[in-house]
Amino acid sequence: MTNQVSRRDALKLAAAGLAATTMGCSSAVNTTQKEKSTVLDEKRSDTWSNTHDRVWLGGEYWANPMEDWQVVNGAVQCLSTGGNRSVHSLLHQLSSHQPFQLSLQLKRTKIGSIDGGAGIRLGAKSDIDEYRSNCFVQHGYDGGIIQNQLALGEQRTNLTQSVADNDLVLTLKGEPRAGIFALTLEARLVENNQLIGQLDELVAIDKVLGNVAIVSNFTQSSEIAADPKGSLYQFSQWTIEGEAFNHKPEQKFGPILWTMYTLSDTRSAEGFVLKLSALTGPLGAKDNHHVELEIQRSGRWQSIASAKLDTDAWVATFRVVNWDEKQDIPYRVVYREKRRDGSEAPDFFNGIVQANPENRKLRMAALTCQNDYAFPYAPVAKNVEKLTPDLVLFSGDQIYENHGGFGLIRNPASLAILNYLRKFYQFGWAFRDAMRNAPTICLPDDHDVMQGNLWGEAGAKMSEEANKLGRSDAWGGYINPIKMVNVSHLTHTAHLPDPVDPTPSERGLSVYYTDMVYGGVGFAILADRQWKSGPDRLGIVVGETGQGESPTYINPAFDREDLQLLGTRQEAFLEQWATDWRGHSLKAVISQTVFAGISTHQPLPDRYLKYDFDCSGWPGTARNRAIEIMRQSKALHICGDTHLGTLSQYGVDKQRDSNWAFCTPAIAAGWPRWWRPDDLPMAHSNRPSHGLSQTGEYLDSFGNKIYVYAVGNPIVGKSDNRYIHAHEKGSGFGFIKFDTKAKTYEIQAYRFLVDATENNSENQFPGWPVVIHQDENIGMNRLL
Repeated sequence: MTNQVSRRDALKLAAAGLAATTMGCSSAVNTTQKEKSTVLDEKRSDTWSNTHDRVWLGGEYWANPMEDWQVVNGAVQCLSTGGNRSVHSLLHQLSSHQPFQLSLQLKRTKIGSIDGGAGIRLGAKSDIDEYRSNCFVQHGYDGGIIQNQLALGEQRTNLTQSVADNDLVLTLKGEPRAGIFALTLEARLVENNQLIGQLDELVAIDKVLGNVAIVSNFTQSSEIAADPKGSLYQFSQWTIEGEAFNHKPEQKFGPILWTMYTLSDTRSAEGFVLKLSALTGPLGAKDNHHVELEIQRSGRWQSIASAKLDTDAWVATFRVVNWDEKQDIPYRVVYREKRRDGSEAPDFFNGIVQANPENRKLRMAALTCQNDYAFPYAPVAKNVEKLTPDLVLFSGDQIYENHGGFGLIRNPASLAILNYLRKFYQFGWAFRDAMRNAPTICLPDDHDVMQGNLWGEAGAKMSEEANKLGRSDAWGGYINPIKMVNVSHLTHTAHLPDPVDPTPSERGLSVYYTDMVYGGVGFAILADRQWKSGPDRLGIVVGETGQGESPTYINPAFDREDLQLLGTRQEAFLEQWATDWRGHSLKAVISQTVFAGISTHQPLPDRYLKYDFDCSGWPGTARNRAIEIMRQSKALHICGDTHLGTLSQYGVDKQRDSNWAFCTPAIAAGWPRWWRPDDLPMAHSNRPSHGLSQTGEYLDSFGNKIYVYAVGNPIVGKSDNRYIHAHEKGSGFGFIKFDTKAKTYEIQAYRFLVDATENNSENQFPGWPVVIHQDENIGMNRLL
């Protein structure tokens, strides 16, 4: 196997990439002139005393995990006895060697026989020391109370009076000394201001710089199940002051978290239709539940619509017909937050609805799969912003079950939804600036419904056997409540053009497959897992069945005429769409994953796994039927999911007689896959003229004809730095230029840690860029 990039080269790229995107925050002792402009110049206090009861704590904070916290009567309460539950300040980080002070009022709302303490955390820092990534670090320098002791770092001292469930004020002061901080922590009773404990310590600067948070049960691990004998805490009157803190209001996240929109030519009396979704955090019964959409005309903002928030998904959806597609139009979404005292605090989220691209190439960024070890994916997100695409595609796996830590909740539906939402919020947090000014297609895949591997069986319930085992990766059907799956669908797709047929599938499961015409290109947007048959129908044991078979043996037992891939409804839609050329001259099919088994090894480069039933190369008959329908459209197939960037051409009756498929590199590849057929060996023919290994015409493990033109095989990721690690694992993103005049697609595949605006051939994976002509999607091949 040929490595794509040496470790030395990866380090060079990392240095360049981190410098270019200012990802590595230094722990400088002296405050620079730039930092002075954002220094905290006055005391800041929480607003919870004026916030209605609700789950979401406010745009100034990130709660870990969100579902374990709530605002109640002007204070925030932790609802779990589990360890390391925290609330991070987003607007202020301790960033320089200057004086500071924090204070916090807390009390035990439940006195348990087990107590992990509560208080203030300093120095929460990730490997890149970036405020969003810092929020998920579960360690730092802690000061607070544990049982009836005061704690500061490793020090402990008994309190002079029992706290029990009395209100207590903690005050933590930091005074700069020569290269260190002198810290003092005091504990006082609220009722009489009596000092009941004090600790002092000298600490190194780097030990306390970074995020600041309040923490419940900070001595306990979040990996251990919450003990019913544990203690619960509530927090209020959290104040931050001192020039050691920065002040960055632009880091506020909410109430409007982000927006997504599409613009599509309906070719009807409605003309171009704008669909826009706005997401907020989970609000309370007394909060405002309406969002406004405004546009700017002649320099003035005008309200054009109001929409009500869905109180499960917390999404407001706008649909505006006869949109003026000829010009860029500034928009803003407005949420007016009601306070307990009757006042309102408006929140704005601005963007631009781009003009429909005419008489030029349509430029689309194509992204997939973002495992959160590389959160917030800044090199990719910044590259997408710099390339200013006309359209952005997220083809699935915007989140994984492990996102943000603190486990996975499947039942009850209400908690499963909150658990899902706070994971999904990481996606918007990372890419909202890439989406605010460009139409966005966003599809849910298996992990987006909290289910590794998904054979949806039209919405059927997963078997009781699977539910008892807690596994979701080997049976057909959905393991989570339909209500939670529908929330995932809504948060991902509310802004897409209206479904072609909105009739729910089994058990009321929502559908979203649709078409979109934009920039002279017609898009078919599919759900290639929702109707897919489960492997348990054939008695297949995923990950085991087929092991020991010869790589070249095609097992006829693994196909059957009645098995489904797209399902009859989507096949009928695709058949109609393929021959409808109104308003466009190029077509593309968008779905979650590639219609072939283009991987041979996983999760290590020397572990051969013959069958990957998760891919859409299975079931074979249904796969061929889908491609035969798609071939009529001359469409490029654009997808993701596999964590392995590939460019290939499907064959049905013979090699290279059907559509080309671009499976984009993962934003941050998790479970790694390799395509190494030559090393098995598997027979190939007609290697492309570029001569790269592992390319040419093959039969995949299911017997599908496939021509692999380019592949972005990874190396084994070893770096401790999240961004270098992602680069090593073959992460990156795709970019496609649709030329409606020349009838071509220019396909690019960028590596993770590069500057995509540079004209450097090493920035892309081997074999890219490639130009495909429309006619090649029906086998009239030009590319050799």
